[in-house]
Amino acid sequence: MEIIYDIYNTKIKDECHATIGVFDGVHAGHQAIIKQMMTLVDFCHRKSMVITFDKFPIKAFMPEFQPQLLTTLNEKIQLIEQLGVDYLVVLPFTKEMGMLTAREFMEQILKDRLNVKMLYTGYDNRFGRGREEGYDDYVRYGKELGIKVVEGIELQYKGYEDPVCSTVIRKMIEKGDVHHAAAMLTRNYQLSGTVTQGEHIGTGLGFPTANLQPDDAEKMIPLPGVYIVWASIDGGERMQAMMNIGTRPTFNGHQTTLEVNILDFDGDLYGKRLTVGFIVRLRDEEHFESAESLVAQLEKDKEITRNVFKEIEKKK
Repeated sequence: MEIIYDIYNTKIKDECHATIGVFDGVHAGHQAIIKQMMTLVDFCHRKSMVITFDKFPIKAFMPEFQPQLLTTLNEKIQLIEQLGVDYLVVLPFTKEMGMLTAREFMEQILKDRLNVKMLYTGYDNRFGRGREEGYDDYVRYGKELGIKVVEGIELQYKGYEDPVCSTVIRKMIEKGDVHHAAAMLTRNYQLSGTVTQGEHIGTGLGFPTANLQPDDAEKMIPLPGVYIVWASIDGGERMQAMMNIGTRPTFNGHQTTLEVNILDFDGDLYGKRLTVGFIVRLRDEEHFESAESLVAQLEKDKEITRNVFKEIEKKK
């Protein structure tokens, strides 16, 4: 996959089928649009292209906006590459770009720079100044510019009235429903970061934890509580783990921390890169009357975690 960051010094010669959007999460709905776009690529002897942005467009006008990302830009790039796309265009979204009308965007960027011949849009996707125009407008402009515009179908998730979309997934993660979020994402929701020094409380209890500092402050943190997760150190194998998101009320904590206990692991993690994948929320964070009561609960949590991983292995 070729990644293009500078469209103003680029002019694609290949005729392309493209789809455009923020694609936060690269969830099942996004994947469906991209795969739909790719089905006719070989038949038409063209190339596939995904066009996205280096940040949420609204941040060009409101820098203080905190979008609660499902995927960082690097994660998004990796996920799109896995789909077999030929070109990924990462547009540096500026106020000037935000002021382009939909037709100006289609002509100046899609047609003149990126050689797009067919554009696939999500059922609810809008682009151009103020998001004022919609699908019928894009179709009309496309006819004038030689770009065929196709609208993708919405993807429904069984048991939910709302179609698969980033907003619904964020709401799930916000309330700790990482299990159903994984179904819409087609993978476990993940957090990556660096292991930093903690207060070593877990070590004293016999449950040493890695204190995780996320890579991106805008990456969404699930609802506080105890989670069953898998953990990977520096991109290595996935290991069974538990994670606590919260303030450690048993020890009168006040600052929210992200602490990961990797089962059966004994090693120095400080400074290493750690990625966790959320499997299911186990329980709320609780205040225990004593450290002994907390340890007893952690032993129960560990047993449940092992059993969950056993079930996961059976289903493989």
